[in-house]
Amino acid sequence: MQPGTSPELSVAPAAERNKGPILGVLRYEFASTSRVLEIGSGTGQHAAAFAEALPHLRWQPTDVGPDLAPIEHWTSALNVDNVESPIELHVGREVMLDGQFDGAFSANTAHIMSEPEVRQMFKVLERCLEPGATFCLYGPFREQGEFSTPSNARFDANLRRSNPAMGIRDLERLDEFAAETAFIRKRRYAMPGNNLLLVFTRDQQGISQ
Repeated sequence: MQPGTSPELSVAPAAERNKGPILGVLRYEFASTSRVLEIGSGTGQHAAAFAEALPHLRWQPTDVGPDLAPIEHWTSALNVDNVESPIELHVGREVMLDGQFDGAFSANTAHIMSEPEVRQMFKVLERCLEPGATFCLYGPFREQGEFSTPSNARFDANLRRSNPAMGIRDLERLDEFAAETAFIRKRRYAMPGNNLLLVFTRDQQGISQ
């Protein structure tokens, strides 16, 4: 079924544009992964497309909203059976998924969350992921306080006008949040649309308190 052919399918144009380049990275980064936790699945386009293309994975979609039906609609539309039923997950609340996953993925969420929520996301993943697990984080980022392009600067300004808690995050701050938990950034991939895909690995055995 092609995107947009069913009234049940919620289509995010950005997800349609970026799923191909992201998949190219995930094929490598998740080659030895079996269970992936996705934070912020949105419409479900990524969950369905990546699970379809990577049948060795079990994909667990999540989102903060009470209505997770659009995710299931995409799973049904693409007829994929390696996607778990979506669950509600908010990084600021108690998460009962300790050590159940060896991979995690999130796209275009860090600039929507507040900075404390981004910090908490790493704490949640430290608890949810096994040692050695891979976390892939996609989106626009700043480096040393600088935007990569004027368009990203305009996007950041629009976000902050909408909600002062939102905004494009600094790589250095993400690395600090990772260091506070059990993650270290191993790789970064330049992606279309002035975005990056960052790869973190959960190296330590302990869980932060």
